[in-house]
Amino acid sequence: MHFPENLKYTKEHEWILIEGDQATVGITEFAQSELGDIIYVELPQPGKEVKKDDVFGTVEAVKTVSDLFMPVSGKVLETNKQLDQTPELVNEDPYGQAWMIKIELSDPSQLNDLLTQEEYRNIVGY
Repeated sequence: MHFPENLKYTKEHEWILIEGDQATVGITEFAQSELGDIIYVELPQPGKEVKKDDVFGTVEAVKTVSDLFMPVSGKVLETNKQLDQTPELVNEDPYGQAWMIKIELSDPSQLNDLLTQEEYRNIVGY
């Protein structure tokens, strides 16, 4: 199982890539493997303000639906429109083509609360 070192992680299995005052958010390889075959992804509209730990969308798999939780507070700048037509990308490339949202950070200090790759690996047992 792959967990890129350049990302930060949440206990709820989201990852975040920080790029200055913006960030990209998705779900981890571990999360998609636990969910199984993804058939639908619901994401917020650009412009929406979302607070840390709020639900920002859902991922629907064949047997379950899972909420997506914001790793940090921010304003949604963009959503991954590719997931509308090909939600299975979440299973195929969770850290690449299947990014979910891009946000503008509203409180960069919240990044200190996120997990490193090593801390996340310990939580999921890999």
